[in-house]
Amino acid sequence: MKIATWNINGIKARLEGLVPWLEQTKPDIACLQEIKSVDEGFPSERFEELGYNVAVHGQKSFNGVAILSKKPFDEIIRGLPGDGADDHARYLEAVISAGGGVVRVASIYLPNGNPVDTEKYPYKLRWMDRLNDHARDLLALEEPFVLAGDYNVIPTQDDVHDPAAWAGDALFRPETAEKFHALMNLGLTDAYRACHDESHQYTFWDYQRGSWQKDHGIRIDHLLLSPQAADRLQACEIDRFTRGWEKPSDHVPVWIELKAS
Repeated sequence: MKIATWNINGIKARLEGLVPWLEQTKPDIACLQEIKSVDEGFPSERFEELGYNVAVHGQKSFNGVAILSKKPFDEIIRGLPGDGADDHARYLEAVISAGGGVVRVASIYLPNGNPVDTEKYPYKLRWMDRLNDHARDLLALEEPFVLAGDYNVIPTQDDVHDPAAWAGDALFRPETAEKFHALMNLGLTDAYRACHDESHQYTFWDYQRGSWQKDHGIRIDHLLLSPQAADRLQACEIDRFTRGWEKPSDHVPVWIELKAS
């Protein structure tokens, strides 16, 4: 089973790149972030024509997540538990039967948190606490799950071109790293790091300052696996070639292969 994640930075702007990528790489499940579309405006028909079932948790011109699956959804959960007043469309979870069992997959668009001297940063940290609590609940189910998405977290200095340039940024602050490492310490596996030990491999390059051309990137898109999913992990790769396409997202896809249970 191939599961991918991609912050596409606007479904309308990236549709003509997303469809060929799906046709070329053929993920069984694709988690999308920052679709910037309400549910009714999401072009589900284009993906259904490719054989995908579509689940969307959208928001007008902002945020928004989706999951495309070759198999039907057994269950869909919209929104991260823990705060009924949070109206940001940043979390979508689905249960899918495949490979002789079920897999639970979440598409995550974790808050950016900048500027750090505004309410945006405390909101990011609270959101990470809620994700930590929910992951703990999911681990108690003892089933394979994948938390995939744009975490807006640079885990270590090996995941950023110039650590000094990002010092103080919400993506790289010590408080952010502490929350992320607490999540990992629950027993989750960073799929990319489980398959690769080379440093300075990135999933995001800013549109400004020639970041792509200079390879001045950061790794902030992650697939975190439960122990049951990590036991089935066969590969994890970054499709960085999409960043060189015409009208690209500033993020690129990351995908994993899981063997059948």
